[in-house]
Amino acid sequence: MPKRRKVGNLLALAVLSALVQRPMHPYEIATALRAWGKDQDMEFKWGSFYTVIGNLDKHHLIEAVESVREGRRPERTVYRITDAGRAELVDWARELVSTPMAEQPRFRAGLSVLAALHPDEATALLRQRLDLLEAAIRQDREALDAHLREIPRLFLVESEYDLAMRDAEAAWLRALLAELTSGSYPGLDTWRTFHETGEMPAELTELAEKSSTPKASPDTPTTHTPEASTDSSDSSSRRADTTG
Repeated sequence: MPKRRKVGNLLALAVLSALVQRPMHPYEIATALRAWGKDQDMEFKWGSFYTVIGNLDKHHLIEAVESVREGRRPERTVYRITDAGRAELVDWARELVSTPMAEQPRFRAGLSVLAALHPDEATALLRQRLDLLEAAIRQDREALDAHLREIPRLFLVESEYDLAMRDAEAAWLRALLAELTSGSYPGLDTWRTFHETGEMPAELTELAEKSSTPKASPDTPTTHTPEASTDSSDSSSRRADTTG
């Protein structure tokens, strides 16, 4: 379970990671984060940038050290990270690195409704995705190799992770496509029949009904009427007579 934080927006984590380098004013922070690609490493909205800065200051995770003016530009406040901010940065990093969290990528959402497509179309679209993914993997690997010649690996480890995840997805897609094209995928004929006839196969109808029927709670008391008890006794007697 993630810890409840005073400023929980991931943009706050990015700001702290920038200010741990040196004091900066907000424009410098935003420029640095964009240059480092932090908006690709984590999901945040730039529209909340100044609100996050204000909240970090409010909770004493950063503090203003001076105001500077360059030429005719408006005065800018320079911030530095506080000891509390450093502790928050370290604690947050520990949590993110050590604790798996359920994530819901868009591809997973698409797979959850894959049955809505004809299997031939689904196969073609998955192959299209694989082609695009393999092209992206080649580009990412070339870019990573180029960066490694200039940047320490420690600062590229998230790019290694991205590449590994894409490699894993591509391998899974190849295996799935092999089953679909060979016809060995379980239930493929039923899936195809549904789209070609427009009729829901009996086994799928039964499965849908079974999964949508509410189950009785184990805490719900069961009431027995005298009639039910009598019927039960009669049934037992009939079974006894039959077995006798």
